[in-house]
Amino acid sequence: MRAITFHGKELEFRHDLACPERKVGEALVRVRLAGICSTDLEIVKGYFGFCGVLGHEFVGVVDTSSDPKWIGKRVVSSINFVPLDSLDLASTGAEHHPGRQVLGIFNRDGAMADWVAIPERYLLEVPDSVTDSQAVFAEPLAAALRIAQQLPIRPDSQIAVIGAGRLGMLVAGVLSLGGAHVTVIARNSHSLELAKQWGMRTGMTEQVDSHCFDLVVEATGNSAGLRHALRITKPCGTIVMKSTYADPTKIDLTPIVVNELRVVGSRCGPIAPALRLMERKSIDVLALLECEYVAEDALKAFQHAHRPGVRKVLLRFSS
Repeated sequence: MRAITFHGKELEFRHDLACPERKVGEALVRVRLAGICSTDLEIVKGYFGFCGVLGHEFVGVVDTSSDPKWIGKRVVSSINFVPLDSLDLASTGAEHHPGRQVLGIFNRDGAMADWVAIPERYLLEVPDSVTDSQAVFAEPLAAALRIAQQLPIRPDSQIAVIGAGRLGMLVAGVLSLGGAHVTVIARNSHSLELAKQWGMRTGMTEQVDSHCFDLVVEATGNSAGLRHALRITKPCGTIVMKSTYADPTKIDLTPIVVNELRVVGSRCGPIAPALRLMERKSIDVLALLECEYVAEDALKAFQHAHRPGVRKVLLRFSS
């Protein structure tokens, strides 16, 4: 099969890999579309030391399954897989069990391939009204929803989202649904155009006043974002960290102590509600779509996705 792999040195497009072996309780999914996200770009820089097939944002059709109900279904899936004896942990959202696998990120080949093997218990059927291009956003939209699982979001909260990229805009969109005052902050005005189209408040990173937000979500994808978050969060406020990056960082953490800030790490979220939001057209995920490449042009697609300000780049494996 065709696949996009990384083995610690360089990204490769392969056309000679064996199809994944389907284990008991797994389905073999023929991938239609896969998305390139910031985590994929950081893996290529060395983040998490992952080697194998990349990709965790995808939509596909089940080819083979031990459960007949799944065959022929169009699906997405959770990306965190835990052993069967840890399912109670998974159901509470504690997907950090030592035995976990993370699709295309940790101990599990990903979905940038013609086929991907997925445990059937993690599959979710895509509603008919949700297109393939929308369904690819299920995982990052779920990550945006994770914040409301972790924290009580008051409707009168003053919230800032630092970073107007793919994930930042999804976070801003989700938090706005609850009626909170959301301001999207970025380093240049061009990045804020979509936020303005969505009717959100906007601000330039260096011009925002210090200590003026109750909750700040850091979604820049670079280490400078935390420095800005520490500056603009009110005393006793909360910072939610969404960025992952390969490069080490040196930041003065004194403001966390002096201002008694709460810092919350936030990863993956619930896929089913994300699908429902798209089915209801509550979030215009297609506004975040940049372009689509065929699988054979994956290296060009990654180069495109690396450019500053680029939104979601998709890889087409089948129709």
